[in-house]
Amino acid sequence: MKKIILCLFLFLVVGCTTNTGYQNITPKQAIELLETEECILLDVRTLEEYESGYIPGAINVPLDSIETFKEDKDACILVYCRSGNRSKKASQLLVKMGYKNVYDLGGIQDWPYVIVQ
Repeated sequence: MKKIILCLFLFLVVGCTTNTGYQNITPKQAIELLETEECILLDVRTLEEYESGYIPGAINVPLDSIETFKEDKDACILVYCRSGNRSKKASQLLVKMGYKNVYDLGGIQDWPYVIVQ
């Protein structure tokens, strides 16, 4: 009986876990990562959105041109957009492109820290 319960537990845990290839992080975790590691902060909004305000140090590569992004595949990459939809798509695409250390920060609208205006 214990084996059946253990097998069922493992099936549920392993079978229900999805591996997206990237990690979702909070703004606090992003700040800590930016302070301790050399990371690329990637804003995937349009140029117009980027110019209206961005997180300090961010570079702008709009989602529709993410395929042009060329960096070391092992680089630490933090991705954000306005609300989190495009950052999720960009993170998925970056993983498909072979990037190994991708973090989805979500939307700048949830960023409680300094924004360059």
